[in-house]
Parts: sequence; structure tokens; C-alpha cells
Amino acid sequence: MASVQYILLLSAVVALTSALPALQYPIHASCAISWTWPSTPCTSVHEALVTAAKKMEGSGGCANGGEKCLYTVKSDDSSKITLVHETPKSHYKDDLTITFSTSGSGCSANGKSSSETWYAYLDKGTNYCNLRNLITVAGLDKDTGFEESTSDSECTQYSSHNCDTY
Repeated sequence: MASVQYILLLSAVVALTSALPALQYPIHASCAISWTWPSTPCTSVHEALVTAAKKMEGSGGCANGGEKCLYTVKSDDSSKITLVHETPKSHYKDDLTITFSTSGSGCSANGKSSSETWYAYLDKGTNYCNLRNLITVAGLDKDTGFEESTSDSECTQYSSHNCDTY
């Protein structure tokens, strides 16, 4: 009898997971992005991102809606920045890491954001916006030749993100 129940349970789990359209996303609410600035040195990119994060430290940026607030720089050295972003409404926390490498006279960077909540699967693009908001507040998206690369398979709900809200 126990083996029949096990088979039924296993079948239900397989059926449920195969029916989820969201399996096109990472298995946990997260995002991985690569950026390039062909003519901006990494020291300038790094400094601009740390300044942007500090500008968004308190809850002041939450006042008009959106989530350009509650960032905390945890560590900062020349090759890596680690941060935490807390969502203003539900107070969920996401861990962010940005690593840098010199590319000619410019800079390449990889950003990662991942929910600290173990059961988080879908996030409405929040982990993408955690990273993108740093780039836009820093003004780095305006640099000549700036490129960003990510997709739904690397970034939960990337194609439906709304960084004015998240």
C-alpha cells in the first residue's frame, strides 16, 4: 500500500512540475547579468555603483513607490561588491554580488542577485531590478557602448520586469 501511495505522490509531483510554465526561469528567484563598458575603466564603474548603492541606503527612495531604496553595501574591494537589498513592503532580502574585470581600456562586470527566502521561485523581475536599479541610478546605462546581457533562463521573469515598481 505504501508503494502505491509513493507512486501516486511521485506522479503528482511530476505532473505538477511539468505543468508549470515558469520552468523557463531559474529554479530559485535570482538573476545573472553581464555588462560591458568598452571605454569606461572598472575603477569608475565600481565607484559609480558603490555611490549609487549608498545613495539608495535608507527608505527615502521608497517614498514615491518603487524599490530604489534599502540597499546595504556589505563588502567592497576593487574586484567585487557584495550588497543586500530589502524590499520595502514585504521586507524580503536579496543578496547581490558584482564582480569586475578589466577589458582593454574598458570594463566587464557580472552581477548576481538571489532571494534569501529559500522557497522563492517567481519574483516579478525583482532580482533583475535589484541590479538594474544600481546601473540606472549610477547613470552607467548612458555610457557610450554600454551593453547588458541576460535572459529569462538566467533571470527570473526578466521579460516581464518593471523597474519603476520593483
